[in-house]
Formats: sequence, C-alpha cells, structure tokens
Amino acid sequence: MRIAVISDTHAGAPTPWMQAVYQAYLEPADVLVHCGDMTGQALWSFFLQHPCFYAVAGNMCEWELSRELEQRVSFTAAGLTVGVVHGWGQDRTGLSRKVAESFGPGYDLICFGHTHAPEWVRHGQAWVVNPGSLRESGSAPTLAYVHVAPDGGLTREAVAVPRVLGGARAAG
Repeated sequence: MRIAVISDTHAGAPTPWMQAVYQAYLEPADVLVHCGDMTGQALWSFFLQHPCFYAVAGNMCEWELSRELEQRVSFTAAGLTVGVVHGWGQDRTGLSRKVAESFGPGYDLICFGHTHAPEWVRHGQAWVVNPGSLRESGSAPTLAYVHVAPDGGLTREAVAVPRVLGGARAAG
C-alpha cells in the first residue's frame, strides 16, 4: 500500500500544473492525505475525486473551507492507525514531537505540515511525516509517499516534484 502525503499547497483552485501532479503522483496512490493549507474550496473539491482522500484545515485556509474541514482527523488504513493535523505556532522547533504528543499513544503514522520542511522521524511507536510543501511557487515543491509493507512496516519516499510536468509549468 502507498499513502501519498501532501501539505501546504497554498492554492485555492487546481492549476494545470496541479492537475498534472495529481495525475502523475497522487491519483495512483491508495490513500491521499492533505495536511492543510489548501486555502480554497475549489482545490479541496478537486482532490475529492480521489477514492480515499483525507484532509484537515490549515491556518491559511479560507473561512468557508476551514468550516468544512476538521482540525485533526484519524483513520485506519492497512491495519494502521493514522492521524493527520496541520501543525501550529510560530516556533516550529520540535513541532513533530509536539504533534505526536498531541495524538497520544496508539498511532502508527502521524502526518503534519505547516513548516514546509520535509521530515521523517519516530516518536514513541509512531512514525511522523511532514511532506514539505507542494506549493506551486516558492521553494521546490515536495511530497511524500509512505509505503506500507505487508508486515505493517513503514518507509518514506521523499519526492521532489518537477516544476514542468505534463506540459504544464509551475508558477514561480
């Protein structure tokens, strides 16, 4: 099983580049997780086409979208308990640990964003992943795949997404 984890897209609507990213990287995943800061309902609606999509609100989401989305979500996939939250605060030091502690015991995988910095670390029994930012402009866009082995073991694959994809060019 492959879980695609994205965050901090900071886009209100799908662009041609984001549509190409979806087709190449996100659609083939068994589960798609967005860790917040989509910012607009049109992008959220676009991602809803994935048959197994989970998302949380981020601190930059437009008001209507933040009313639709939960602040944190928990679900089960391939026998694993997964938690998702955006993240919080100006001081991002140790945020992965703070996020893991906020969920408490019993989680196998915790996904978060907010920092725009990829991370893969273990806190207690949980692996904690931050995919970085899949933002079209600014620094290099990234996402993460979490691969679930038949025995339940987890590995992360960090993916740097090209700025030109399927004939579409990312802004910036």
